Amino acid sequence: MSQIECKDISVKYENQVVLEDISFSIEQGDYLCIVGENGSGKSTLVKTILGLENPKTGKIVFGENLNKNEIGYLPQQTQAQKDFPASVYEVVLSGCLNSRGFNPFYSAKDKKLANDMIKSLGIEGIKKKSFRELSGGQQQRVLLARALCATKKIIILDEPITGLDPTVTREMYNLIKEINKKGITIIMVSHDINFAINNASKILHLKKNIKFFGNTEDYANSEVGRKFIGGAEID
Repeated sequence: MSQIECKDISVKYENQVVLEDISFSIEQGDYLCIVGENGSGKSTLVKTILGLENPKTGKIVFGENLNKNEIGYLPQQTQAQKDFPASVYEVVLSGCLNSRGFNPFYSAKDKKLANDMIKSLGIEGIKKKSFRELSGGQQQRVLLARALCATKKIIILDEPITGLDPTVTREMYNLIKEINKKGITIIMVSHDINFAINNASKILHLKKNIKFFGNTEDYANSEVGRKFIGGAEID
């Protein structure tokens, strides 16, 4: 059974239909990139999968071995989030909140997991620093560590490299690829189409009246894929 299956999803936002009749499925270990023009509903789809938006029609089915609280999420950052006055360790540890249930206290297991994720992402040296004092690349590593504390199964990333310089962008992409190699499913909203076709196993392209879901090779050879990769306007 698929980890996540979206069946004929339509989403309305502020009285406008943002997504219409979207269907696709995600298997364990997939690396799915969601691409498309600005305003095509990429972030809205992510929020719908996470339960932050309700579909107008259709449904989302989770596999037997996946609960909603087992999905790690790295959202687009707002300025308020960038200025969050907590330490790196506190931010990473907060990724364990979903698994706490009604227990407000972190366990020794939670604290060990947070420290393990901090170590695995190479941010031990900034563990005690305030999140707001970090560079954009450091903040993204911290948030990725936080997302990994929430799951061993699937991570959703919404434009994780926005505003990062080329060197830091490559580092983030490499980290994400290594995470996927460990068996964690990746769903990533991306505007970097060249990265998507070179790294993702599947592509979901969103645009009104034109949709594509399938493997990366088929996308690159499709009409919609060739036009989008070439920077042409899609009719």
